[in-house]
Amino acid sequence: MSSSAPLAHLTVLAKPAVAFLVTDPHGAYVDATFGRGGHSGLILSRLSSRGRLVAMDRDPQAAEAAAAIVDPRFHFVHTRFSRLSATLAAMGVTRLQGLLLDLGVSSPQIDSAERGFSWRADAPLDMRMDTSRGITAADWLASAPVAELTRVIREFGEERFAAAIAKAVVARRGAGQPVATTAELASLVAGAIPVRSRGDATQHPATRTFQAVRIHVNQELEELALVLEQAVAMLAPGGRLVVISFHSLEDRLVKRFFDRHAHPERQVGRLPLRAAELPQPRLSLVARVRPDAAEVAANPRARSAVMRIAERTATPIEPEKAP
Repeated sequence: MSSSAPLAHLTVLAKPAVAFLVTDPHGAYVDATFGRGGHSGLILSRLSSRGRLVAMDRDPQAAEAAAAIVDPRFHFVHTRFSRLSATLAAMGVTRLQGLLLDLGVSSPQIDSAERGFSWRADAPLDMRMDTSRGITAADWLASAPVAELTRVIREFGEERFAAAIAKAVVARRGAGQPVATTAELASLVAGAIPVRSRGDATQHPATRTFQAVRIHVNQELEELALVLEQAVAMLAPGGRLVVISFHSLEDRLVKRFFDRHAHPERQVGRLPLRAAELPQPRLSLVARVRPDAAEVAANPRARSAVMRIAERTATPIEPEKAP
């Protein structure tokens, strides 16, 4: 009997995320990663008739799922979350009480073979979160130079055999057989990594490369950096920023961002400054949460999740000075 049947979609850290997020039932909130609506449904259940929820997602299938929610407090926008400020400005929303980010690829995306996110089923190598625009993973692998391939696989996949994998991709391309499917990429990567050097026997040797290519094609880390800055600018004092990450690259970026805004004095050199001259924090750190054993047992994909919560202080954000 096959063990690769799709898992039912379970929203990770759903209840604790929403409990930390919703501090004012009358406020305006954003679920910037709607997915299939697990978090949004819970947020709406905690809002009053005066509350408002804007959901965003760049996945067309998420837009289809959002269409099933008929609620005057709810509005969905099919767009990437780096367009947060522009999207809310067009709706007349100027201040938020909370924003939620549930990062990475969702279970439905992984389990839809035609999306090309997983090595588990043979399918066209797409990997785009928004299938209506942008280049596919196959397109990028067919044109990227070896140096770029190496950098992406090493940095975004934390893969120590990145150079060997990149050279194998280019060699196959040079032979007139560019990588076009998930099975072809998985096989090529497995062939480029020495068997004795594969480490975790439970992890497919192509896992890190698939992660790296997906992150690059969707510009996931760039998108995250952009939305975090916009979120801090739009949160009202006391508003919450809740971020759920699933791999170390995302979590490290979020952790450093939170720390930088919660402890701006650490960015100042060793010059002596009076207390009044020190930069004031824009965020205060609230909590760091991991799924408990029961959630991991019910949903194995939750095991790598890390949720970080920060709260907006009253420190104003000064406009940047013109050079």
